[in-house]
Amino acid sequence: MRVTSAMPIPELIEIVPLKSPAAAEITVPGSKSITNRALILSALADGKITLQGALWSEDTQVMVEALRRLGFQIAVRDDEREFCNRTLEIAGMAGTIPNGGTAEKPLELFVGNAGTAARFLAALVCLGHGVYQLHGTSRMHQRPQAALFGALRQLGYRIETSNDRLPAKIFGAGPRRAACTVRLEESSQFASALILCARPGGWTVNMATQNATRAPAAPARAAEWEPGVTSESSEELPYVGMTQRLIETFPCAGGIFQVDADASSASYFWAANWLLTQPRRPLDHPLIQIAAPPKSNWQIDAAFPNFLPLPVHVSRRTQLGDSIMTAIVLAPFASRPVQFTDLERLRAQECERVAALRSELAKCGVKILEEDQTLTVYPAAGTLRGAEIVTYDDHRVAMCFAILGLKVPGIKITNPACVKKTFPNFFQKLAAAPPGGLGAQILDAATRRRLGHEDLFAG
Repeated sequence: MRVTSAMPIPELIEIVPLKSPAAAEITVPGSKSITNRALILSALADGKITLQGALWSEDTQVMVEALRRLGFQIAVRDDEREFCNRTLEIAGMAGTIPNGGTAEKPLELFVGNAGTAARFLAALVCLGHGVYQLHGTSRMHQRPQAALFGALRQLGYRIETSNDRLPAKIFGAGPRRAACTVRLEESSQFASALILCARPGGWTVNMATQNATRAPAAPARAAEWEPGVTSESSEELPYVGMTQRLIETFPCAGGIFQVDADASSASYFWAANWLLTQPRRPLDHPLIQIAAPPKSNWQIDAAFPNFLPLPVHVSRRTQLGDSIMTAIVLAPFASRPVQFTDLERLRAQECERVAALRSELAKCGVKILEEDQTLTVYPAAGTLRGAEIVTYDDHRVAMCFAILGLKVPGIKITNPACVKKTFPNFFQKLAAAPPGGLGAQILDAATRRRLGHEDLFAG
């Protein structure tokens, strides 16, 4: 039986350090990135698709709800192995978008603060024959969309927006053979959105890389997309590569597709193992393990264990994705300063993540320097102190600093419910008894009451 909290998780919680960690084998939910890409491909498929192990969280639920509003039939069944996964059955419509609105009354699609939903749906509805209004949270309305909208306009679609961000009115015109070039500096999701819809749309998608666009003479030369081909100079190409490999292997005529576990979510428990057991236990025999780690090599963050202990330099461009935030929070425990480079993409996500990490680590007594797109974190293991962590409504800020709280007394997390975006039962995993959880105590910071399992679900 599925039991969730009758009361919301408290606004401020405190993580009590784990003095004696026990052996644990943690199941993490499915990949958000793969789930939302697979949902778009399922809608475009020529037959029924069954997605197994799909993430069921705020970001994927807004995608499912938007697809239902567009007229797609989606059945949702529980997943016995993971509380925050679902089995989804989608009746593909072979490139047809069933529903659409009019210019006077567009079909409204709410995307929350889900970048994948906002970008992927913008491309998808162009294949329809109606008018669609995409809108989200106030933060989503601040996040970039211009490069995607520009590419869609090159393809011949009409998009009305006051500032090239959401909210936006998109006029679907169906498939049309045309070509576009999209820049990748701000987000790989722009290219992924176009690639997901390229075949049914008849589009040729060119990806302009940072190096190419800076060519000193002649126009920028963009690399035409072909399955399995990427350009090494782009920061975000690991995620574009994920999209390409997903398209290559997806059962587009109908069938079953298994969604991998989310590597970024796994990084918190890989980090906890290192933080709580080193140097006493060899890393190749971890005390805390992931029960079903990602099987494919599609997710760049699956490499996170290879960066423990932390090297002197870590790049967001070429080495880690979102899990670089986990690494930054671990860095005070390194034996020498660690430099994290190429962080510009972190600034335009759920919050201004570079500033958030710098500010909240400084509260904990960490010396941290910000120079351009680089953070340098200095060792502080002996001087770390507790603090009330502002999460900026960012799920990854909350989860990173919760892991710090397993080691440092007095770490309090504001608005812990923000983890519902990608990992609603994260705090339940921290508190559950081993081997299914870490066995940590989590307190209501206002009353000092120990929170039970049902209190910690961020649904």
